[in-house]
Amino acid sequence: MPTASKLPVATPPSVNGRRRSDFPADANLCDHCTAKCCKYFALPIDEPVTRKDFDFMRWYLLHDRATVFVDEDTWYLLVHTTCKHLQDDHRCGIYETRPQICREYTTKECEFEDDWCYEKYFETPEQIDEYADALFGPQFPEGADRDIDSIRSRRPTGLPVVG
Repeated sequence: MPTASKLPVATPPSVNGRRRSDFPADANLCDHCTAKCCKYFALPIDEPVTRKDFDFMRWYLLHDRATVFVDEDTWYLLVHTTCKHLQDDHRCGIYETRPQICREYTTKECEFEDDWCYEKYFETPEQIDEYADALFGPQFPEGADRDIDSIRSRRPTGLPVVG
């Protein structure tokens, strides 16, 4: 029976079914990709330390196609939006005059394999609110009067059921 150190290590399949290792080292991975890097941008943001900071993040997440994530202890605002110059063949329509950030981007560590996993990932305002509640305690404890230091109004109660 093989020992743990002798067992083969399986490489998980990517979403697109191909791994970097399937291609020669000098292959242009862009030739085999759907331009994932052109369908979002992520900006580093300050790490939230107060309830108010988390409420700003809640505001970000109230906007369509925005998420917040943490990678290597850095917080990011991620906006899922497609570059207006991305063509139907997944190529850049302004390749010769593309911005410097695009020129410097390489496929060395890009999302080609689509198997990213973040330390924290928030898609909804409720998720960031629950996380803040876990850190600071509930902003609106049940039955308590509105906290004078609260930065927003109490969650609305549900609508009455009409019979």
